[in-house]
Amino acid sequence: MIQRTKYRFIIPGFLLLAVVSYSCSHNFLEKPPLGALQQSQLSNKAGVQSLLIGAYSLLDGEGSATQGNQYGSGASNWVYGSVCADDAYKGSTPSDQGDIALISTWSTATAANSYPEQKWVSLYDGIQRANDVIRTMALATDIDATSHGQLMGEARFLRGFFHFEAKKMWKNVPYVDESISAANKNINVPNNKDIWPNIEADFKFSMDSLAVIPTDIGRANKYAAEAFLAKCFMFQHKYDSALTLLNDLLTNGVNSKGVKYDFNPGGYANNFNPVASAKNSSESVFSVQMSVNDGSGTNGNYGDVLNFPNDGSGPGGCCGFDNPSINLANAYKVDANGLPLFTTYNNDPSIKDNTYAGTVDPRLDFVLGRPGIPYLDWGLHPGSLWVRDGTDGYFSPKKNVYAKSQKGTLSSNETSFWGPTQIDANNVNLIRYSDLLLWAAECEVEIGNPETARTYVNKVRDRVGSHPETWIYSANASFDPATYTYKPIAGAPPMVLAANYKIGDYPPGSFAADKNYAMNAIRWERRLELAEEGHRFFDLARWDSDTQYPQDMSVLLNAYQAVEKTRPSIFSVNPGATFHKGINEIFPIPQTEIDLENATGTKNLVQNPGYN
Repeated sequence: MIQRTKYRFIIPGFLLLAVVSYSCSHNFLEKPPLGALQQSQLSNKAGVQSLLIGAYSLLDGEGSATQGNQYGSGASNWVYGSVCADDAYKGSTPSDQGDIALISTWSTATAANSYPEQKWVSLYDGIQRANDVIRTMALATDIDATSHGQLMGEARFLRGFFHFEAKKMWKNVPYVDESISAANKNINVPNNKDIWPNIEADFKFSMDSLAVIPTDIGRANKYAAEAFLAKCFMFQHKYDSALTLLNDLLTNGVNSKGVKYDFNPGGYANNFNPVASAKNSSESVFSVQMSVNDGSGTNGNYGDVLNFPNDGSGPGGCCGFDNPSINLANAYKVDANGLPLFTTYNNDPSIKDNTYAGTVDPRLDFVLGRPGIPYLDWGLHPGSLWVRDGTDGYFSPKKNVYAKSQKGTLSSNETSFWGPTQIDANNVNLIRYSDLLLWAAECEVEIGNPETARTYVNKVRDRVGSHPETWIYSANASFDPATYTYKPIAGAPPMVLAANYKIGDYPPGSFAADKNYAMNAIRWERRLELAEEGHRFFDLARWDSDTQYPQDMSVLLNAYQAVEKTRPSIFSVNPGATFHKGINEIFPIPQTEIDLENATGTKNLVQNPGYN
C-alpha cells in the first residue's frame, strides 16, 4: 500500500531538487531548484518511482510550502463542495476563518481570498510534480517498456486529476504539460482555451496503459482512470460516452486490490472507518491514502482537522467547522413509503435532535451527529456542548471522525495539538461505487432508459434499506469499531433503533411516467448518499448547465439561504448573502496568481467574470 510515511521520508531525503523545490516558488509555472541533486541523479527507474510518489503525495492537498494554512486545499473539498453549497455551514464562530465565510456566502469580492489560493497552489504543484516524472523518464535508460507504460500512465493520471480539480473549481484554467518547466519558465500559459480535451487525453492514455492490479494498493489502476474519464464526460454532458465507460466499470471494474466493484461488505458507515480492513474495499474506486503514527508527524487526514466537535468530551477539542446544515438534515425526511419529501422536506418541524418524531432515511445518522443520537462509541451527541457557536446549527460532521476505541492508534499520537485530537487515518473517498451507479442512472434517463435508471437508484437505496442490522441503535447495543455498526449485547433485550427509520424503493413505472421526476430523484439520491463528501456544489454546477434537465443553481441556493437566514446558521449573521447567477457557479482565480503571471505586461491569466 502507498503509505503517507513514504511521502515525508523518501521525498525530502531523496528528491530535494525535483520535488521539494516545487513548493518553494509562489508562481505555479516557475519552480526553480533549491536542492543539491541534479536531474541526472534521478534519471533512472528508482528516481522516477520516487518522483512519482512525490506526485501522489499531493493528492491530499497538503505539502506545498507556499499555500498557507492548507485547510482550503484538503482532498475532501469540504469548503467548496459542502460549505459553499447547502450541505453544511462554515461552523466555528462567525469571524473564525473569515475567508471561508466570504466564499460560502458567495461574495464576489474574493479574488484575494486565501482559500482558493491554497487550492490553486496545491493543484499546480501536483501538476508540476507529475510533469517532472514525465521529463525525467525521457532521460532514464533503465526503464523497460512495461514499466515505462505503467509509470507514464500513473503520471498522466495524476496530471489529469489535478487539472480536473482545477477545471471544476475555476473552469477557465491553463493546461500545463511537461514542456513548461524551470528551463523555459518565461513561457506562461494563458487560460483562454478549453482544456477538457487535454484532461480527457491524459485519462484515456492512463486507461489504456495502466495495469488492472497495480504494484501497490492505492495506486491508480486502469479502472480508476476509466472512472475519472467517465466523470469528465459527466461534467461535459457527454452521456453516451460516459455510459459506455460506466457499463464497463459496473461489469468488469476492480479496485487496486483486484476486487470487483461492489458495496462495502461492512455497510454504508464502514466507508468512513479508518481501520485497515475497511479501507480500499470493493466500494473504493479511488481514494486518497492516509496513515498515522508512522514517524512522520502531522500526516493523516490533515485537510479535515477543523471538522471535529468543539469539545474535549468527544473526538477533537477544536474547532467545530463544517457543521451539517438543517436543510441537509431535513432532506432525509421520508413519507410512509420511505421515499423523499421532495417539495415539503424543509417545512417545519425541522429535524434538530432526537425529538423529531417523523420517519427518516437511516443515512441521516450516518452522515451527521445529531443531539441525542449515538455518535459512534463516543456516547450520545450532547448537542450545544459540541457546537461552538449559536450560529452553527445543531449538528456535527461525522464521516471524517474516528471512533473513541480507535483513539491513539488510528488517530495520531505524534504531535501535541492536532495529532491526539484531530488527525486520523481516514482515507478520503474520491469516487465510490455509488458514484458509478448514480452517474449511470443519470445517463440512462438522459438517453431515454428511465426504468434502467430506477434499478440503479434502488440498488443504492437497498444497500441500506435491506440491511437494518447496519442501522444505528441507541439501547441494548454495543458499537463495533471493526465495521462501524452496532451489535447485540449478550443476554440483553433486543436492540432499540435510535430513530424512526425507513427507506423504500421507487416503484416500477415511476421513472418512466415522468422523466423530470426521475432525474430529480437521482439528483436527490446523490445528495443523500454522498452528503458531506465534497460533491454537492460541483453537482449543482454541472446540473445547472444540463440542457435537457436544467436545474437553476441560483434559484436553489437563494431559496436555501432565504430560509437559513431565519435559522441558527451563518446566513443569519450574513443577511446580504446572495448567490449571483453567472458568477458564483465557479470560483475566483486567485489574484496573486494573476499578478504573478501578468507581471511582464502580457495578459496571460484573466479573471473569471464578475469577481474583483
